[in-house]
Order: sequence, then structure tokens, then C-alpha cells
Amino acid sequence: MDKRTAKLILTLITFGLVLMVLPSFASAQEAAPAWDAFTLAKLGGALGAGLAVVGGGLGVGRIGASAVEAIARQPEAVGLIQTAMIITAAMVEGAALFGVVVGMLAVIA
Repeated sequence: MDKRTAKLILTLITFGLVLMVLPSFASAQEAAPAWDAFTLAKLGGALGAGLAVVGGGLGVGRIGASAVEAIARQPEAVGLIQTAMIITAAMVEGAALFGVVVGMLAVIA
């Protein structure tokens, strides 16, 4: 990942965090505390699910890029490379889906 992509991802994450925190400042006039344990659990679950999706997307992107590069180097091995790529992508997506489910369970519970 080059510096420009890393900077863009960091900027988007920061912007998202700011957007999540702003409503709590708007409701600062209420008597109830804005950051109780229930709210923090929901925030943590949502962030965990989001990071799982981002991690899965980056992982599958790297797998695809590596597979295309390998096929360009050895076109005769396209079948083996595609099979390995699909199996690895399924494993990464399974792990990402597990992370999303755990994050959503934290939000719901």
C-alpha cells in the first residue's frame, strides 16, 4: 500500500469517527450521560464490524492483485493459481464475515 492510499484510508476513518461523535455533543444539554457502557458497547461493536469489512476487502484485493501478477508471469499455471486464489479469498471472507457477525452481536446485545 502506498502512502497516498494509507493517507486516504486514515482520513476516511478519522472523518467517520468525527461523524459518530458529533451527535453526542449536540445532546450535551440532556441530563443523562452520553457515554454510558451500553453506548460504548454499541460503538465498539460497530467499529469492530467496520474494521472487519475493511480488512476483508483489503485482503481480497491483495489476493486478486497477487493472482493477476502470478498469472502474468506463468500463464500456463492459470488453473492452479485461480483455484488457490478462490480458496484463499473464501477463507479471508469467512474471517471477515465472522468479525462482522461478532461486531453486530455486540451492537444488538
